[in-house]
Amino acid sequence: MAKEKPETEGKKGSPMKKIIMIALGGVVLLGGGAGAGLYFGGAFDEHKAEKQEDPNRPKLVEKSKEGGEAAAEGGEGGEAKAPPRVGTVYVESDKFKVDPKKFEAAYLPLPESFTSNLSNGDGFVQVGLSVSTYYDDKVFANVQRHMVPIRSAILMVLSMQDGMILSTPEGKNQLQRQLTDAINKVLRDKEGFGGIDNVYFANLVIQ
Repeated sequence: MAKEKPETEGKKGSPMKKIIMIALGGVVLLGGGAGAGLYFGGAFDEHKAEKQEDPNRPKLVEKSKEGGEAAAEGGEGGEAKAPPRVGTVYVESDKFKVDPKKFEAAYLPLPESFTSNLSNGDGFVQVGLSVSTYYDDKVFANVQRHMVPIRSAILMVLSMQDGMILSTPEGKNQLQRQLTDAINKVLRDKEGFGGIDNVYFANLVIQ
């Protein structure tokens, strides 16, 4: 009979241990489920966004209530320098589709004209260019900082043009797109962000 007593006590204690283990497992599952719920519910999104935002990246400039365009940079005739453009809307990619009704464009004339032989070797093209952006002044600062590789990229694009095609409206529109892409590529390679919306002709001569 003395040998059966420990066995009886063991049987009595076993269900209690199981209940304790089940209770602890439930608490762990509830805690994990609550944490997952907060995560997928966006409780940590704000902290995550703050961590990922790059303070050096250009931001979009919202239009003022008056709806006026920003003064063009690099004005002639000794005009006062335009006030700094302050961007407030952060985007993770410069390929973000910008709504021109919501954001303000600014323009920067590029120094000096660009002259290149045409692709067929018969004649040349000369252009004066300005670029536009909906982002803050960091984009124009990047353009000015990397003007040497930008000029090289522009001249390479011009050297690939066919005079007959370039003389048509479609050819000029195509050249605008090619130049915009070339400038943005330089900026992405050098700064990790493009931001140029379009290129405009100040003058265009084909001979």
